[in-house]
Amino acid sequence: MLIGLIIGVVSGVLQYWMLVRFTKAVTGDGLDKKAVLFGVCQFLLPLVVLLGCAFLLSGSLIWAAIGMVVVLVSFSMSKFVFTKK
Repeated sequence: MLIGLIIGVVSGVLQYWMLVRFTKAVTGDGLDKKAVLFGVCQFLLPLVVLLGCAFLLSGSLIWAAIGMVVVLVSFSMSKFVFTKK
């Protein structure tokens, strides 16, 4: 249970970081190869993490998903609240 939650939190933070980098590149200074790589990896990361948990730690799959979603939503909402002018 705890290992799944830790995996979910770490992957949620990594996914949020890649999403921020990708959206800054899209809305700001334009796309380059690195930004496109972040965008593709941001969509593939949950698939890889959740499939890995399903095959290796099937009992922790739900906790990994919960950790990933909670971190991604809470970080996004906090950034929205604190950057709103």
